[in-house]
Amino acid sequence: MVLEIFRKPKYVTVRPEGVQEGEKRDIPEGLWVKCARCNEILYNKELEKNFKVCHKCNFHFRLNAGERIRLTLDEGSFKEYDRDLLTLNPLDFPNYQEKLVKTQEATGLQEGVVTGEGTIEGHPVVIGVMDSHFIMGSMGSVVGEKIARAIEKALEKRLPLIIFTTSGGARMQEGILSLMQMAKTSAALAKFDQAGLLYISVITDPTTGGVTASFASLGDIIIAEPGAVIGFTGPRVIEQTIRQKLPEGFQRSEFMRQHGHVDMIVPRERMKETLSQILSLHT
Repeated sequence: MVLEIFRKPKYVTVRPEGVQEGEKRDIPEGLWVKCARCNEILYNKELEKNFKVCHKCNFHFRLNAGERIRLTLDEGSFKEYDRDLLTLNPLDFPNYQEKLVKTQEATGLQEGVVTGEGTIEGHPVVIGVMDSHFIMGSMGSVVGEKIARAIEKALEKRLPLIIFTTSGGARMQEGILSLMQMAKTSAALAKFDQAGLLYISVITDPTTGGVTASFASLGDIIIAEPGAVIGFTGPRVIEQTIRQKLPEGFQRSEFMRQHGHVDMIVPRERMKETLSQILSLHT
């Protein structure tokens, strides 16, 4: 009993100034985030200053379309295309319309890609930015149509085209109509290529399925962010099919660079500068 008096406490409670005893102080949500790769706890404001890249392990967090546009284009230069192009439910897939409405409310987007035009350090471009937060960036009929229209607009204006890809592949709720977008976007890019214009594909994490098998892989120059997953189908399915163990880092951008699928890997903080240099050379 006597010893208890002299025992040091393991911790002390410090009450913030202005907070009365027994009163709880709410801590705002979203101040901190844990890195998915190294588990480092990161202060969100510092993370945003660092282009949403972990300072410890260089893990590139996924960006939404608005963040990507702000980091890539000159301030105030973006003019959006086809914002009011809306998805229907052509196959009457159960609960698809409800899912679309919920995703639209959560993201503030009408669909999984934003297209338009702007400038990169003064160089005019047509740009498309996919958003993985919208049904995993899956490619439905409207996503394919918006990308095809952006390609046609770049052809009409004879401007370089840049598309940032991120996608889980074809949108299953639209069946064959989704798969048809692979042919549509590829055909539009064939015309664009015949005109001798520049198309830069920037692959971000993850880019899979029909998007990888179409416009993501058709760039004159293909750039990837570090550590991005790039492939058609998942490694588990491939291993079960070929009955072999896949090599370390399979389908990551570094592996794809070594095997010729990607021309260069560019960290996010250097992306705008690199695109500007390529556009300068093209001009």
